[in-house]
Amino acid sequence: MTAPRPSRLRALGDGATILLASALGLVVEIVAGRLLAPHVGMSLHTWTAIIAVVLGGFSLGHWWGGRLAGPGCDRRTGHRRLALLLAGSAAATLAAVPALRFAAPLLGGEGVHPLAAILGLALAAFFAPSLLVGAVSPIVTKLAVEEAPPGRVGPVLGRLFALSALGAIAGTLAAGFLFVAWIGSAGTMLACAALYGLLAAGHAGAAAALARRAAAGLRLGAAAALAALLLPAGAARLPPFASPCDRESAYFCIRVVDLAEAVGQPARLMVLDHLAHGANVRDDPTLLVQPYLHLVDELMAARGLPERPAAFFLGGGAFTLPRAWAADHPEGRFLVAELDPVVAETARRDFWLGDSPALTVLAADGRAALQALPEGPRFDLILADAFHDIAMPVHLATREWHRAVRARLAPGGAYVANVMEDKREPRFLLALARTLALDFPVVEVWVEMAEAPGRRVTYLLLASDTPSPVARLAARRGPERGWARLPPGFVAARIAASGVPVLTDDYAPVDRLMAHLILSREGSGR
Repeated sequence: MTAPRPSRLRALGDGATILLASALGLVVEIVAGRLLAPHVGMSLHTWTAIIAVVLGGFSLGHWWGGRLAGPGCDRRTGHRRLALLLAGSAAATLAAVPALRFAAPLLGGEGVHPLAAILGLALAAFFAPSLLVGAVSPIVTKLAVEEAPPGRVGPVLGRLFALSALGAIAGTLAAGFLFVAWIGSAGTMLACAALYGLLAAGHAGAAAALARRAAAGLRLGAAAALAALLLPAGAARLPPFASPCDRESAYFCIRVVDLAEAVGQPARLMVLDHLAHGANVRDDPTLLVQPYLHLVDELMAARGLPERPAAFFLGGGAFTLPRAWAADHPEGRFLVAELDPVVAETARRDFWLGDSPALTVLAADGRAALQALPEGPRFDLILADAFHDIAMPVHLATREWHRAVRARLAPGGAYVANVMEDKREPRFLLALARTLALDFPVVEVWVEMAEAPGRRVTYLLLASDTPSPVARLAARRGPERGWARLPPGFVAARIAASGVPVLTDDYAPVDRLMAHLILSREGSGR
């Protein structure tokens, strides 16, 4: 006796379930990175934890789904089980944002290792949705294969696997290019919950129809579909779903923090994910609140800027130093490469960045933007002030990048990089200094003379063909601060003793060199 040929409607239903379930599972995985970023940053460790947790959920879900798709799982039972699994996926996805907000203070407490916090947050919010949706595909596949005509099992499997992969691709693209930027991470999770609920409603109605209760099935499916739409819409108004971001882009959770009380006049701090990226004073663009930017300003003045300086800034943030220099040098030429256009918009809207003929903003990656410019003596300063978590992006730490920088510096010009590192064992800082020394005759390491609390120190590396004329520097304006250059012999001895590698495009283990700091609560700032 041959198996009955499945109807076209059943085949379409199976394909749609596989396609949408795979897409929604990947949307949740991509959004997980955005939701974790305000709590633990966006780093290699964050994405490693998310991918491991989600894949672990999928794997266990596939095993569980295979058990549910046993001999007693006919078409009606399969629809019923799929309805329950997809309803569970909707509920778990709906609960992920509150679960993350609840777990963050607990895992951010004293004594919790940052890696344990990252894994714990990923497990608390994203394991359950992955587990439940992972159980869907084995049941759908089993039903489709059992109803396949003789000799058609292979094509049926191929079609379902292709739809699963296509759904995963579509979900990844939709999350990264559309959903997060348009409706935010919490809104995307609510939309996923609604779509899971609609799928569940469809399978609940199909199960009832197969039980010869078509009218009841229609009513059940309609009620379930209505609940799937209303519950996420209602949940969106609840406090746990309120976004911690003032604005959310495809790259960052952007927050605007009022510093007026601390500074004594209108001032604001820009926080991207969990890291400060510039503090601006409304009525005094040249008042630099952050010591490292103050040092860049004072150091370049001590080195002697021309009357019309030219500078290239990698990373805009609040545009603190470009804003100050445009006010100081209205005849200058300042290019700022800021990859995220929403960050630039926020700087204009909330950080008093006005239009200036001296200032040009490029919506591009800093390295690509600089290398697109012809070689030649173009800039008196190139400043790298861009970070992933607390680490410098890998492509801005390599010898190939340094050669591109030197080819575009004017004689006496300087390449300056802001580096957050460990006070005791700054392995990445030493590797970066060693790499810079291969192409620049002068490499200097500057620090603030005030004792920094904790393990983390903000260093400033300066590379040039000309040494700075001073080894100590006192602020000529703004807050009273002082900085010192570490003795070159001391730095050279530390590099020689450390055994750190030269950083290249082929090999630049930035995260490994900084792991001791990133995975330290005191050092990471989490």
